Amino acid sequence: MNKADMMALVAQLAREVDKPPMAIPESKGVYTPTREGPEPKDYHHRDGDFVEDVSELDLRKLYLTDSPQNRANFAILKEQTPARLGAGKAGPRYKTLTMLRFRADHAAAQDSVFSQLPEDFGPKNGLIPVQTMCQDKDEYLTRPDLGRKFDEANAALLSRELPQGAKVQIVVGDGISSEAIRANAMPCVEAMRKALRAKGLDCEKIPFVRFCRVGAGDAIGDITRCQVVCVLVGERPGLVTNESMSAYITYKPHTGVSESARTVVSNIHSQGMPADKAGEHIAGLLELILRKQVSGVELHLEDQK
Repeated sequence: MNKADMMALVAQLAREVDKPPMAIPESKGVYTPTREGPEPKDYHHRDGDFVEDVSELDLRKLYLTDSPQNRANFAILKEQTPARLGAGKAGPRYKTLTMLRFRADHAAAQDSVFSQLPEDFGPKNGLIPVQTMCQDKDEYLTRPDLGRKFDEANAALLSRELPQGAKVQIVVGDGISSEAIRANAMPCVEAMRKALRAKGLDCEKIPFVRFCRVGAGDAIGDITRCQVVCVLVGERPGLVTNESMSAYITYKPHTGVSESARTVVSNIHSQGMPADKAGEHIAGLLELILRKQVSGVELHLEDQK
């Protein structure tokens, strides 16, 4: 094919783009142009069948299997999980909507990992801003060890601003998912503070740690000699949500403490444990850990007397 033939082919394709596409024949030899935009289908959920943003669809209600044998009972099961059940298929492949939603959730997870909270997040929420030894997000992702340490200036700031020997020290860290902290940290903190006050405990001064790993709480334990530290941190985002936060609670935190000595409350997000309910639950755990003087695998929740 020479250059002239190529140019003619491009011109022909350009003309055809402006024509309405042709639909599959509805009857013998009759073709009709497709409608403008997608045609909604009945998926038996109330969120609507077509939205501008596929991430707005509720995966618990999005049922795309054609001609199911028992739609009603399966739909009840789907309400219990955001897993991609009943995704349907187009031949051997996923349906277009299923694939688009997968790509949208994957993009949201990537964005959450590489994005950062605003510089004023700490002061705006009444938190004391500090930073680990990581200098940027790239170093944070590649050097986990630096996310557990503070330089002299930040260590001095923590020593000056936080109380020494407190029973409970709450720490808010951005972690791997900044969206998790943006969505859940402060509602969880407020619920935790309220429940702690009712139990005769208090934690008014809370640091916000940028580029934070869980071990940053151990370093804060070295600096403040607190009895218990609770680190709220954004978890690695997945395809169900990019807003999952966890609380890591450690009795007598110090550098080198075993990971098995931590008590963890995970899946704190709107589709898991709501932030306010998590705050109340964490406050109860903090009181129990202080009373039992142990956390992690040695804390037996079945014996709470």
